[in-house]
Order: sequence, then C-alpha cells, then structure tokens
Amino acid sequence: MNRRTAREKGIQALYQMDLSGAESAEAVENVLNGDESDSSYLQEIVAGVETHRDEIDAMIKNNLEKWSFDRLAKVDRNILRLAVYEMNYSDDVPAKVAINEAIELAKYFSDERAGKFINGVLSKINQLMD
Repeated sequence: MNRRTAREKGIQALYQMDLSGAESAEAVENVLNGDESDSSYLQEIVAGVETHRDEIDAMIKNNLEKWSFDRLAKVDRNILRLAVYEMNYSDDVPAKVAINEAIELAKYFSDERAGKFINGVLSKINQLMD
C-alpha cells in the first residue's frame, strides 16, 4: 500500500479510535478489512499518533486561533493529528509533504474550507519547528 492510501486509512482508523475508544491495532485491523497488502506505514502512523497523542494535541491547541480544540470536527482533528505526527516524528517525511497531504485529506474527507483551515494551523506549527 502506498503512503497516500496508508494516510487515508490512517484517518479512518484515527476517527474510529476517537469515536469508539478502540486501540490502534483494532482500528487498523478494521480499516484493512482483510486487505493483506503491506500496511507497515499505516500501523506506524496510527500507533505513533496514539503514543504521542497528548503532545500532538497540545501543539494543535496552542496553534488554534479563535477556535477551541473541542469544536473541531473529528475528521479535521484527526487529519491535524496525523500531519503533526508526521511533521514531528517521521524523519523521512518533510513538513511540506505532511502539510500538502493533510490538505488533500481534508479535501477528500471534509471540505475546501477545512483544507484552508488545516493549512493555516499546520503552517503555524511548522514555523515554530524551524
């Protein structure tokens, strides 16, 4: 499975974890639905977000303007979590790639406005990291 597909399935797994409280392994298994292709990157990003969730959520909360974390749509919150994980903990994913992928995920799973919002939040986080 390529990384874009892994990210799409990762958002589905993270969303499921957010809604039901499922553990990462169970959520990944559910979104794979018997697919036997290589899912190592999917497993890495979902488990990574689960492991670092408190730090990731703090980064997101600190960079929201005029918006509360709890008011974020669950799908948008998880797109942000995945991107922040890749920006901070994936050595082989440049921040610009993580941001662009998050915008594409927002267009696919949410709407055009969400893409702009996500771009703004992630750009602020990226500036702090430089």
